[in-house]
Amino acid sequence: MALTDAHNPLLGETTCGSLLQKLQEIWDEVGESDEERDRMLLQIEQECLDVYKRKVEQATKSRAELLQALSDAKLELSTLVSALGDSSFVGIPEKTSGTIKEQLAAIAPVLEQLWKQKEERVKEFSDVQLQIQKICGEITGKFCEQAAAPAVDESDLSLKKLDEYQAKLQELQKEKSDRLHKVLEFVSTVHDLCSVLGMDFFSTVTEVHPSLNDSTGVQSKSISNDTLSKLAKTVLALNEDKKQRLHKLQELATQLIDLWNLMDTSEEERGLFQHVTCNISATVDEVTVPGALALDLIEQAEVEVKRLDQLKSSRMKEIAFKKQAELEEIFAHAHIEIDSEAAKEKIMSQIDAENVEPAELLADMDSQIIKAKEEALSRKEILDRVEKWMSACEEESWLEDYNRDENRYSVSRGAHLNLKRAEKARILVSKIPAMVDALVAKTRAWEEDRGISFIYDGVPLLAMLDEYAMLRQEREEEKRRLRDQKKFHEQQNTEASPARSAGMKKVVGPRANGGANGTPNRRLSLNAHQNGSRSTTKGKRDSIGTRPAAPVNKEDVASPASGTDPVTESP
Repeated sequence: MALTDAHNPLLGETTCGSLLQKLQEIWDEVGESDEERDRMLLQIEQECLDVYKRKVEQATKSRAELLQALSDAKLELSTLVSALGDSSFVGIPEKTSGTIKEQLAAIAPVLEQLWKQKEERVKEFSDVQLQIQKICGEITGKFCEQAAAPAVDESDLSLKKLDEYQAKLQELQKEKSDRLHKVLEFVSTVHDLCSVLGMDFFSTVTEVHPSLNDSTGVQSKSISNDTLSKLAKTVLALNEDKKQRLHKLQELATQLIDLWNLMDTSEEERGLFQHVTCNISATVDEVTVPGALALDLIEQAEVEVKRLDQLKSSRMKEIAFKKQAELEEIFAHAHIEIDSEAAKEKIMSQIDAENVEPAELLADMDSQIIKAKEEALSRKEILDRVEKWMSACEEESWLEDYNRDENRYSVSRGAHLNLKRAEKARILVSKIPAMVDALVAKTRAWEEDRGISFIYDGVPLLAMLDEYAMLRQEREEEKRRLRDQKKFHEQQNTEASPARSAGMKKVVGPRANGGANGTPNRRLSLNAHQNGSRSTTKGKRDSIGTRPAAPVNKEDVASPASGTDPVTESP
C-alpha cells in the first residue's frame, strides 16, 4: 500500500500512499516501535472507516431525500391531475425509468405547468362563485360589497365542476334578469298609477327601496324578495285606491249629470266638468289620463255637487213651471183642456212640502209630456181635418157676406180678386158636407179605438159636428122656403101693379140685420160654446191664434139661414 500510494511525481499531488511513506520516514527517524506504529496505523484505518461511513450515510440520506422529493412530486402530480380532472394531460411522463434526478427533472416542468393551470382554474372558480354569491345576496337582500370572497374547494377544480357552477350562475343570471324585468314592470305600473292618482311617484317608489329611483342605473336596482313583495303590495294598494276613487268620481259624475238634467244646465257650464263626467262608464283599466283621479279633482266635483244641490230647491219651481208651460202648450195645440192653475198649485205644494224627490217630480212631468205628445200625435189627423173644416166654414161666412154686398159687381179696386175668391169659396163650400162626413167617420173610429170621446176645447167633437149638420140642414130648409116664397112673390109681381111689386121688394129686401123675414143670421162659434164652461182655456186659445169665428153656436141651433148660398167669414 505504501508503494502504491507513494508520492507520484508525475501526478504532482499528495496521496494517501505518499502521506503514509512520509509518516514511515518520520517514525524511522523518531524510532517508533512497531507496536506504536501498528496502533497508530489501526487508528488511521478506523478514522478512514468513519469518514467513509459518514459519506455513505450522507449519500444514503441524500438518496432518501431525492426519493421523497420524487414521491412528493408524483403525489402532487397525481393530486393536481385529480383536482383538475384531466388525466390525459399531455406533459405527464409515461415511464419512471432513469435515475432519481432524471425522474425529478422530467416531472418538474409538468408540475409547474399544472400549478399555473390550477391557479387559473382557481381564479375562474373564484370569479364564478363570487358572482353567484353576489346574485344570491341581491335576491335575498343581504348582499354586501365588502363581503369576503367565497373559499374555493381546490380538491375539485374539474371542468365538470366549473360547468356546474357556470350553469348555476346562468340560472341565477336569468332569475336576476326576470326579477329585474318584473321590478321595472312594477315601477312602471306604480308610475302610471301615481300619474293617474296625482301622487308623487318618486316618494312613493323610494319608500319601497331607495334604489328604485330613476337616478340609479337599471342594474343597480334592488331585486330582492322583500322589494318585489313591497312593490306588489304597493301596486295592489294603488289599484285599490284607484278603484275607490273611480267609484267615488263616477258617483259624483252621476250626481252632477242628474243635477244638470234636473236644472237644465247649459252645455257650456257642463263642459267645465267634462274631465269628471268623461269617465262615468269607464272601467278601472280604461282610466289612464294623468291626474284623472287626483284628490283635488274629486274635491272640486264634491264642491260642485254640493253647490248644485243647494241651488236645486230654488230652481226646481222654475224648471217645473217651465215643463208645465211646455205641457200646457202641447195640450193647447192639441185643443185639450187642462186645469193649469190646479196643476201649478200641486207643483208648488209638492216642492214646498218636500214629500217628493225633485228628480221624481221632473221625471213624472217628463212622462206627462211624452204622453201628451203621443196623445197630440194621435189627434193630429183629426185636428188637421177640423182645421180644414173650420177654414172652409170661414170661407163660407165670407162668401155669405160677399153675396150680401149689392155692390160686389161694381167696378172697384180689388173687385176682380174678390170675384176669384168667391169662385174658389163656392167650390170649397160645396165640399163641406164631404169634409164633415169624413171627419165624423175618423172621429168615431178614434173613439172606438180608445174607448173615450174626442174632446175639442172641452166640447165633444161629434156633438159639434152633429150640431153643425143639424143647423146646416135647417139652413138648407130655410133657403128652400125662401126660394119658394120668392118664387111665389115673383108670380104675384107679374100679375100685380108696379107699386105692389115695389112693396113686395121692400118686404124681402132688408138683410143687413139678419136673414129673410127678419130672422137673425148667427154662426156657430167653437170659442163661445157653453158659456162659462171654457173660461180656463179662452185666453190660452186666443194666444195661439184660434180663429175669431167658427161654424155655429149652440144657442143658434134655431137660427134661420139667409137666402144666399152658405159661406163663412173671412179670417
